[in-house]
Amino acid sequence: MSAPDPTPPAGHPTRRRDLLGIADLGPDVAGGIDEVMELTDSFVEVSRRPIPKVPALRGKTVASLFFEDSTRTRLSFETAAKRLSADTMTFSVSTSSVKKGESLRDTVETIEAMGVDAIVVRHGSSGVPRQVARWADAAVINAGDGWHEHPTQALLDCYTIRQHRDSLAGAHVAIVGDVKHSRVARSNVAAFTALGARVTLVAPPTLLPPNLDGWPVEVSHDLDAVLGETDVCYLLRMQRERMTEALIPTLREYTATYGLTSRRADRLAKGALIMHPGPMNRGVEIAAEVADRPDAVIVDQVRNGVAVRMAVLFLLLGSGTEWGGDGA
Repeated sequence: MSAPDPTPPAGHPTRRRDLLGIADLGPDVAGGIDEVMELTDSFVEVSRRPIPKVPALRGKTVASLFFEDSTRTRLSFETAAKRLSADTMTFSVSTSSVKKGESLRDTVETIEAMGVDAIVVRHGSSGVPRQVARWADAAVINAGDGWHEHPTQALLDCYTIRQHRDSLAGAHVAIVGDVKHSRVARSNVAAFTALGARVTLVAPPTLLPPNLDGWPVEVSHDLDAVLGETDVCYLLRMQRERMTEALIPTLREYTATYGLTSRRADRLAKGALIMHPGPMNRGVEIAAEVADRPDAVIVDQVRNGVAVRMAVLFLLLGSGTEWGGDGA
């Protein structure tokens, strides 16, 4: 059985060059998200095959440039590229010339000189992927930059929610926890609201951005007051490595007020989803037993990440021709 043709139908946006944030999906963000979702359906089918591989990006090279540790995102992108038959290059900071003082620009230009077609960038400083895009002719994908954005995480979250409730339109999403340091929260707010969801940020004042002007969200400091009307409870990791000051009294007090315990999870409406971008601090923002409940779709998020990133790579690098037959 051949896979559906992932060529965008006539009238869809022109294939984009970079994906640095949700806004790069085009003037019609919702339409851009829908385009990725439609392609993802095709690649989910590919991932279920005995040999989950297609020749869509044969001859292309995707480089992973990660200046921060990562398991899910890095492996997901590498798996996605390989399933599309692209060659991959993995940059490791610990064994690179960065340790000898090489600048970011020289590193990027060295990698591009090797003939790569796409660079997947993760960096601890906001704005680095955009700067890389200025230096490089290759397509650039932001795999997380500082506190700024993580667009492919938002796309896989949208896809996961739509698998379980068809649409985000009219859904109430509570994003709970360390919003201040979260690039995931910023991308998710942009994506969820573009698709018609109502978003409430739930956190202590110290874990919210200092300025929420322009954020199309509501804010609550009381998780218990929000739970009963929540369709998606999206928990964020407490990012202690990014904190330069004491923002909460203790982790125990944080868990008592904002952690999704079994008691709180039982108060969620029937059909409500529990989500987390990983890695989880079990026992802090989410109880260990809650993470394993049937209404927790955290494993689905990881699984869908590969197909979503296949769709993104194809949109940026693909020829748009049929790819379901030869070599599939």
